[in-house]
Amino acid sequence: MTTLLVIAKEPVPGRVKTRLTPPFTSEESAALAEAALADTLTAVARVPADRHVLVLDGKPGAWLPSGFDVVPQAVGGLDVRIAAAFAACDGPALLVGMDTPQVTPALLAPALCWETYDAWFGRAVDGGFWALGLAAPDPALLLGVPMSRPDTGSVQYERLRTAGLRIGTLPVLRDVDTAGDARVVAAETPGSRFAALHSALTAMRAGAGA
Repeated sequence: MTTLLVIAKEPVPGRVKTRLTPPFTSEESAALAEAALADTLTAVARVPADRHVLVLDGKPGAWLPSGFDVVPQAVGGLDVRIAAAFAACDGPALLVGMDTPQVTPALLAPALCWETYDAWFGRAVDGGFWALGLAAPDPALLLGVPMSRPDTGSVQYERLRTAGLRIGTLPVLRDVDTAGDARVVAAETPGSRFAALHSALTAMRAGAGA
């Protein structure tokens, strides 16, 4: 059974995307987070898998499309929470975050092929990773990896390599963490909810300053 996992926080003002403030308000930052999450879930839902699971810190809202099982995140650091998400899977699993609204079904689909690789890895521009796939989910491959650091991706990749896994690589993507990231990602995703909201908020801010 193949599982597609999205790990996310409920987009509540003051709890998500705080590095977007300023220039955006807490409410605007949360709205951008919600748009990014909605775009991600829509893309993931279109990728064939036995299960689609949202591993959520908080409560689901109107942004959640049908077809997802919702499970709570485990208590602990991000490495513990990701490890627990994989541990709950019965078979191969691919996990992505809520910070890359530029993901597409075509981008994700190859990472559900396990004939050649034991793991899939998608690095992020900031040094982390946006996607991790494991043919045989093993929490030991994640526990103790330092998260939210410039070397997180390198440490995680080395953990996989040291375990002797054959690793397939996905394209490097930019997480939306800062206003600069948001601007770049919005430009890369015309037609997305995220791009439309970013454009509206930016235009409103420019108009207010005129």
